[in-house]
Amino acid sequence: ENHPIHDNGKNQQLKLKDKAQRARQLAQQRLQKELELQQQKMEEEGKQRPMNIILFYADDWRHDTMGAAGNPIVKTPFIDALVKEGVRFTQNCVTTSICWISRATLYTGQYLARHHFEMLGKGRTILKDGKLTEMKLEVPANETLYSLMKKKAKYFVGHAGKLGLWIDYEQYLGKGTFDYFVDEDGWHWRDLGGKMVHITNKNTGDALRFLKLWEGKGKPKQKPFFLNVAYFATHAVDGDTRQYLPQNKSMEMYENDTIPIPATATEEAWQKMPYFFHREGRHNEGRTRWKWRFDKPDKHQRMMKNYYRMASEVDTSVGIILKELEMQGELNNTLIIFTTDNGNFHAEHGVADKWYPHQESIRVPLVIKDPRMSPEFIGTTNDEFTLNIDLAATVLAAAGLDPLPTMMGRDMSVLYRKNGFEGEVKATTSQSRRKAFASTNGRQYIEPSSDGGGKYHSGSESSWRTEFFYEHPMHSDKYYIPSSEALVRKDYKYFYWPNFKYEQLFDLKNDPGEIHDLFNSTNPVHRKKLDEMRKRFLELKEMAHSDSQIIL
Repeated sequence: ENHPIHDNGKNQQLKLKDKAQRARQLAQQRLQKELELQQQKMEEEGKQRPMNIILFYADDWRHDTMGAAGNPIVKTPFIDALVKEGVRFTQNCVTTSICWISRATLYTGQYLARHHFEMLGKGRTILKDGKLTEMKLEVPANETLYSLMKKKAKYFVGHAGKLGLWIDYEQYLGKGTFDYFVDEDGWHWRDLGGKMVHITNKNTGDALRFLKLWEGKGKPKQKPFFLNVAYFATHAVDGDTRQYLPQNKSMEMYENDTIPIPATATEEAWQKMPYFFHREGRHNEGRTRWKWRFDKPDKHQRMMKNYYRMASEVDTSVGIILKELEMQGELNNTLIIFTTDNGNFHAEHGVADKWYPHQESIRVPLVIKDPRMSPEFIGTTNDEFTLNIDLAATVLAAAGLDPLPTMMGRDMSVLYRKNGFEGEVKATTSQSRRKAFASTNGRQYIEPSSDGGGKYHSGSESSWRTEFFYEHPMHSDKYYIPSSEALVRKDYKYFYWPNFKYEQLFDLKNDPGEIHDLFNSTNPVHRKKLDEMRKRFLELKEMAHSDSQIIL
């Protein structure tokens, strides 16, 4: 063993290992340098030429209806590719889980409590000048997202798909706001010019027409575009017993798959829903729709397969539109956002659709691919509480505008630019603090909750929110769709049902399915948590309903 030949052999092996290791380190350093140079180049180009912004905005699509989110059945290769090239936000939620309110929040950057658009086509109905008056959208047209993008940011603006408000878009979103506008809502198949057309294909065609129009006008003098491709899918056709009507070419997809039944899609879980869901002679709409879709095993399979087929059709559409951007040479100069208006129960808790504060209803996908994204964030996930109130602020910031003082969200790009949010905190100086305050446009962060030692808060100059307030109005009557509210955190969730003054508390760490209500627990830990969350819930609710210039 001590022979010199053996020693020389070992030394030679060590030298070779060291050499290989140094080579790998040099290769990694070169790659990092190339990424940094590429990022610097994109940022310099971005300064010279503002980037385009495209929002893919689907319907009734919850957070896990993506292959990249771990769904073992649904196929979404183009959205999954975006995830690899961008950031997927795993805890993205809506502040109200219903189509028109979520859309009003997108267009205004405000909670329902502030924009008041509580009923489709009507808004809120109040007593005005001695008579009941439908207030429609109460936010001034020139303060809505589309109008700001057109008239302040000077973008070429388009909408293709479901506007979702059922009001005069020119009156309430601004006359002359749109360079291209098509509103399609409520159908899956329609005869257009003697040909049966599927709405997702129509959405795709309209988006391509917008891009061709923009290109045909010479990308008007290098003016960037903002386009919302607002899919009606995967929303069901209300009133049609078939509910989901995919394209014919999709029908072979999932044919031989068996869709897993959710663990909480049980009679026991249904029986644990609040007592007013079970009122004899009164119909809870969530339960009614469960009967339409999920009350028999074979029906459950058929409905979910068609739902997934429609999701895959949207994914294909996203791929087609991105290919057009690539062919125009615009893909790398475009901020791409994929998200949806609300989640969807797939028989969990014995209900279907949305509305209520449960995870299946409020958590929705969010994927962002941004030319400004720092290389270390590409292909990663982010677990912060991002909300739909943040979308308007994020789009406006990308276009060089600050959010309005009345807006309640914040620019999400801070979570994936430069050194990320933590890097921004470490680099904070008095100058950067002044800049951060300016970017909030004078809006204030509210004080943290009194419980948790500062752990629970709505954000600050140096942190992202760790809790939020959820709200949903009563629809039709208190048994049909009861009003619901919540304080949402990652460890516990507090529910409040205003029509019945009914409270619930769930331990999300130990009970992620929200089955075991702890309201009547005698455990001192639960009693204390209930008191603390009830207090904080009231504080956040009051702030959401105030006129204060705040960030929630």
